Amino acid sequence: MSLFSIFTTALIAENVILTKFLGICSFLGTSNKEKNAIGMGISVTFVTLISTILTYLINKYILIPTNSTYLQTITFILVIACFVQITELIVKKYFVSLYKALGIYLPLITTNCAVFGIILNNAKLGYDFITAIVYALGSSLGFVLVLYIFSLLREKIENNDILPSFKGIPIALITAGIIALIFGRLV
Repeated sequence: MSLFSIFTTALIAENVILTKFLGICSFLGTSNKEKNAIGMGISVTFVTLISTILTYLINKYILIPTNSTYLQTITFILVIACFVQITELIVKKYFVSLYKALGIYLPLITTNCAVFGIILNNAKLGYDFITAIVYALGSSLGFVLVLYIFSLLREKIENNDILPSFKGIPIALITAGIIALIFGRLV
């Protein structure tokens, strides 16, 4: 596959949220406002790209040569956790209002299975360095795209009359299902 097709496939056709259902907690938790969605999306993209670079190098030059690939999971989680802490410090220092708005969801990027899933897929698929970065970028931007679209829809939904039993998460899940169907038709 070409780099462009890997990028567009990761962005739309195999979107981590809509097809793999990864990152649902932050998807539902931070998509209530456009600003929160963009902040979370940028944070996830930063952590994913830096973690992809480091985990690729660690996997290729340490784990595989020493036949220690059984340590991939713990190693990848440690790398992700380190960069989440760095991201949290940056957001806390320079974007205080965003830090307050994201709340508990920012440190939860450490356990965001979208980030971890992207990194594991890179290792599983055996992508070279450039392809791994392209895949991580496409997947991360797909996460941002869906999060942003979903936040716009949720803001509109909040201003409409909805049956009480559908308010909040139920209507959000229905909306997410419809978005998944639309993205599925783009393939």
